[in-house]
Amino acid sequence: MLQFLIRRSFGAVLILVLISAFTFFMFFAIPQDPALLACGKNCTPDALDIIHKNLGLDQPVTVQYWHFLSGIFTGRDFAVGHCDAPCFGVSFANDQNVWDTIVDRFPTTLSLTAGSLVVFLVVGLGAGMVAAKKRGTWLDKVFSSGSLVISSLQIYFLGPLVLLLFVYSTGWLEKPKYVPITEDAAGWFAGLLIPWIVMATIFTANYTRMSRSSMIEQLQEEHVKAARAKGMSGNYTFFRYAWRGSLVPIVTILGIDLSSLLGGGMVTELTFSLAGIGRLALDSVTNKDLPMLMGVMLVSAALIIVFNLIVDALYAVIDPRVRLS
Repeated sequence: MLQFLIRRSFGAVLILVLISAFTFFMFFAIPQDPALLACGKNCTPDALDIIHKNLGLDQPVTVQYWHFLSGIFTGRDFAVGHCDAPCFGVSFANDQNVWDTIVDRFPTTLSLTAGSLVVFLVVGLGAGMVAAKKRGTWLDKVFSSGSLVISSLQIYFLGPLVLLLFVYSTGWLEKPKYVPITEDAAGWFAGLLIPWIVMATIFTANYTRMSRSSMIEQLQEEHVKAARAKGMSGNYTFFRYAWRGSLVPIVTILGIDLSSLLGGGMVTELTFSLAGIGRLALDSVTNKDLPMLMGVMLVSAALIIVFNLIVDALYAVIDPRVRLS
């Protein structure tokens, strides 16, 4: 296990370097000078030269990229001041420290994605298990048919619809907003409840179908039948043997869906006007803000890689037959 994690960690570092290099050099393929954004409408050649020097844009692209990478570990000095490690640079748009901005926005995105992850796993796996246990009954048909209908919905359609029905028309739920959980736990929960439900709905349908089919397959396995033949109760064999085995393909799909979850988080943040990393990424693309875009992409990629490492390690816990080496 340790050798596996070390090997994957080295691979993760290489992937992050390649992502940063691709993003950095692709940005400079754009004809527009990024310093023009910071210079403003009434920009003069002298002011533009000063901005180039302050932001380090007067140096070759390869030198700029090296300063960017080294700044993440050792910090970096700009003409406008020092940036402590981890330094992802200074925003071209507003001169703010990139890392500080990401740290400020990260709790919103973390709360949104983690909450929706819990919701769709609990609801999706629970509905799939019930449908498998009640296979062929009206309950199975309701869950199976409902998942097909729900899977056709999209966040940008379902979000405004839920707002109209439960916020503006009835007032049953609060308008989505982010409140730090350390300040007001109840306000944090109430403010993110609608985004959680909307975002989780899109994933719940898929996990309901996967959980049902995987559980039905496990119930046909010989070791499950053998357990029943030895006199073990149906509920015991269902949860002790069949349910545990059904989690392996679901964990596989979950590792793939992590990137989709972050993408869905971006759409959800835009739909409900939440100031998270997804919204920050879109703004940085619109403003051609390279340091902010680089920082957001690297942090997002690092999160996906870490989550996938955790998912891979879970295989050995869920299925003892799996050995990571």
